Amino acid sequence: MDFQFPDRVQLGLYPTPLTPATRLSEALDGPEIYIKRDDLTGVTLTGNKIRKIEFLLAEARQHNAEVIITCGGAQSNHARTTAIAARQLGMRTHLVLRNNGGKSLDGNLFLDRMVGAEITFVSAEEYERVDDRMQEIAAQYEKEGIKAYVIPEGGSNALGAMGYAFAMKELADQIKKSKQTFDAIVLAVGSGGTQAGLLIGKMLFQVPINIIGINICDDAAYFQNRIRSILQEARQRFSLPAQLLSESIHIVDGYVGKGYGLSRLEEIKTIKQVAELEGLILDPVYTGKAMYGLKDLIAKGYFQKDQKIIFLHTGGIFGLFPKRNLFF
Repeated sequence: MDFQFPDRVQLGLYPTPLTPATRLSEALDGPEIYIKRDDLTGVTLTGNKIRKIEFLLAEARQHNAEVIITCGGAQSNHARTTAIAARQLGMRTHLVLRNNGGKSLDGNLFLDRMVGAEITFVSAEEYERVDDRMQEIAAQYEKEGIKAYVIPEGGSNALGAMGYAFAMKELADQIKKSKQTFDAIVLAVGSGGTQAGLLIGKMLFQVPINIIGINICDDAAYFQNRIRSILQEARQRFSLPAQLLSESIHIVDGYVGKGYGLSRLEEIKTIKQVAELEGLILDPVYTGKAMYGLKDLIAKGYFQKDQKIIFLHTGGIFGLFPKRNLFF
């Protein structure tokens, strides 16, 4: 399909590598695992969020926005990426962050402060209406004559999803050059936009691969509805074919553990195992949970030994530092 992507401003470093995790594959005695290294999209911009933000901030600049408003947890990778990327483009940020246990100036929150982000902390109950809260803040800026642009949680809307539709083209080119066949992409799902984008890219570029999300909060039904909503919005906004909505949305439930941003011993052990085997650093909120899920699924025979799996490393290294006491 001949598709014209919307404007983007390139801030990340691409293409990110696709590398074999040989020792991890041997240790798990399952399929051959490769890692799509989207933790290497940049130093402070590390992770999957920058791919979405490139499209969203391009639109913000078209609207002459001066301040970007977005939201997340206190250690949100998305909020940190937005705050830094916006500053690189000369824009301010206002973050609405869920205070789920403390405001310790560490990890992502430290970087938010470093680039001068304005921060409004809200309770978990207040965060349930965070979209309304962001619109209220935007209205206040408008009253002061300051143009504001609101980005939803995780950058997960139709425009943000274009980041991973575009990334799928990059990955398809890497798969072609490798002269190998891959059976599935496994990724952590926290707001739905990354998986939605991969599904769009799979359709656009005819990539024959299963896309399997492991939710790190909420449940499978929530994300199936959320992703389908993003796909519907994308179809309408970008005139995509109706076949997009018939795409299966695979979410494997059961690995949320204690809840969003809360770690179990099994997850911590998995993060340490991967670090010691591969020198690969996962994070406790997203990739640690997803890798523990993949590890458990392999043990249960979900994948065959002759299959090849791509694990999407969505970054998040800064979220490790506030949890250092769990590791040693």
